[in-house]
Amino acid sequence: MLLRPEDQFHVGIVVHEFEAARDWMSDTLGYEWGIELQMEYTMQLPEGPHTYQQHLQYSLTEPRLELVQSVEGTPFQPSSSGLHHFGYWCADVGSASAELVQSGWTWECGGNLENGSPAWAYHFNPLGVRVELVSLDMQEMGMETLWTPTGT
Repeated sequence: MLLRPEDQFHVGIVVHEFEAARDWMSDTLGYEWGIELQMEYTMQLPEGPHTYQQHLQYSLTEPRLELVQSVEGTPFQPSSSGLHHFGYWCADVGSASAELVQSGWTWECGGNLENGSPAWAYHFNPLGVRVELVSLDMQEMGMETLWTPTGT
């Protein structure tokens, strides 16, 4: 078994109207939110690097949601179901990515840590399911502060 249910830590939702979606989820579903992250980021696509303005926010409320602003020309596009991906902690993103590709999943994009090793990767399967593998290094670097009330 490559992915384990106990490693799943968020569900990603990609939207065109970030603030409106966040407000709706707060007002209608009762979600509270952690730090709003906006920064320039470069992702790796099959055709090469793509630099864009990243805008995302994790919920404080569980089950944990990751709200992501859509980005033209990337896999960050809203899904007709609303669900974009399942996010999993992963000890070795590179090896797990290779195993997923070997099993018929398509590698869509990813990002690297400062040392060049994979930080995260998106994979899509023929059934229409997308997963995000997130390096445990990101957890050790403090990623979980993005969904704490104080951000610390």
